[in-house]
Amino acid sequence: MTVTVEPAGRAPEKGLKTGALGLISSVVIGIASTAPAYSLAATLGFVVVAIGVQAPIVAILAFVPMFFISIAFQQMNRADPDCGATFTWATRAFSPRIGWMGGWGVVAADIIVMASLAQVAGQYVFDMFNTPSIGNNASSTWVLLVGITWIVAMTWICYVGIEISANFQKALLGIELTMLTVLSVWALVRVGNGSAPVGHLTPSLSWFDPFKIKHLNQFTIGLADMLFIYWGWDTALNLNEETDNAEVTPGKAGVISTFFLLGIYALVIFSVESFAGIGTHGIGLGNAGHTNDVLSILGPAIFGHSTLASILDHLLLLMVLSSAAASTQTTILPTARTVLSMAVHKALPNAFARMHKRFLTPTVATLSFGGASIGLYAIMNYLSAGHVIADSVDALGVMIAFYYGMTGWACVWFYRKRLTRSVHDFFVLGLMPLLGAIILYYLLGWSFWYYWTASNSYTYLHIFGHTFGGTFILDAGGLLLGIILMFTMQAFRPAFFRGQTLTRDSPTLVTEEYGTKPGGAN
Repeated sequence: MTVTVEPAGRAPEKGLKTGALGLISSVVIGIASTAPAYSLAATLGFVVVAIGVQAPIVAILAFVPMFFISIAFQQMNRADPDCGATFTWATRAFSPRIGWMGGWGVVAADIIVMASLAQVAGQYVFDMFNTPSIGNNASSTWVLLVGITWIVAMTWICYVGIEISANFQKALLGIELTMLTVLSVWALVRVGNGSAPVGHLTPSLSWFDPFKIKHLNQFTIGLADMLFIYWGWDTALNLNEETDNAEVTPGKAGVISTFFLLGIYALVIFSVESFAGIGTHGIGLGNAGHTNDVLSILGPAIFGHSTLASILDHLLLLMVLSSAAASTQTTILPTARTVLSMAVHKALPNAFARMHKRFLTPTVATLSFGGASIGLYAIMNYLSAGHVIADSVDALGVMIAFYYGMTGWACVWFYRKRLTRSVHDFFVLGLMPLLGAIILYYLLGWSFWYYWTASNSYTYLHIFGHTFGGTFILDAGGLLLGIILMFTMQAFRPAFFRGQTLTRDSPTLVTEEYGTKPGGAN
């Protein structure tokens, strides 16, 4: 028999605006958070260099662990719709220390990606105004200043309210998806009518054969990079306490988002690979000269040089710019709410739990994240002469795998007593989250091994007589900093680490059996 228990030390309400988002808004935020256009612009070139024409099948295969983990997020959210998400769920399933590191994984990943988002935004602003000589100079002070201004603007939008943020996302995503579709269809039409440039490829089903990839390392590099293009849909779960029907809607939005992303990515990658080919010269996707941004190069080639083509080309630039805007905004939102949850549950100082009385948004958490992002962006821009995109994209694979995989492990352990109740429970609560976690943690371990060799990164530093690549420094340094901060917080916030503020029986898990909840929400 299930007995309801109201635990002592129930966490206080966070003060977020409940019921502000519906399913459509949640799906929009989930898709926009991945920034499809920006993600493709920043990633596709590196993937093609690594694996060649098999890019479409790797994009499809990367969907598999993402889908499995989205199921884990959905099921954990049904049990406990807390905006701390991975932080809260890993704490309940395992221990306060593991949960704290899960929360830190979210924060670290989001701070790292902000540097590349700001860099893309800075470059595209100058491209929009036909001054590419400034935008293409990655180390330009002007690009840095525009990138910083970009972070400030997006932080302000997140500060003034979730509904304004959601409506802004709908407009940005509309531009983005429309232009991605136009670009893809236009490219395929030109391939079909024979007007594609020299170097184009005839579409082939062999592109969807993973066994054509010659080496495991090539496949793993491509898969790890492709994690980046799917990452971000979990923002919908971090906004669960501001969503109508908090136990169901956010999880459903996360799963829907992953399927939608699969479709748009398969279409775009297949079409631009057909049009541009994978050559190492000109517009070929294998040209190392524009791996940081393939879309700005492909736009003029696909649309041509007419007046209409010029308009479409500028709309394409606006698309990537809006994509970066959407992703910047939806990077700030989940991080601020993760930090808010950690503060409410006494894992961080109380100041991070402060809320704006009128906007009902986290104040200190939002502004602090914006400031930290600006600081890391400026440092990375200085140390790497502006080449912040490549290593930050590679480093993100580790951070994504770290906290996504942790949620998969947490789901399996949390629901372990239910796995033999039915076939549905075995697959949905156990096998799929487990496989997702195993795949992601394999990629995590492989990435540390691969990027230990400095030459596998785009930048490097000499530290203590050893040369470390930029990717390894970001990953190892980020996790090490998290461990140091965790033990520091343990000294100043002992109640959380003793399990006194967040346990498997509080505040919303109020039953004796793991994974059950009053009212039948299982």
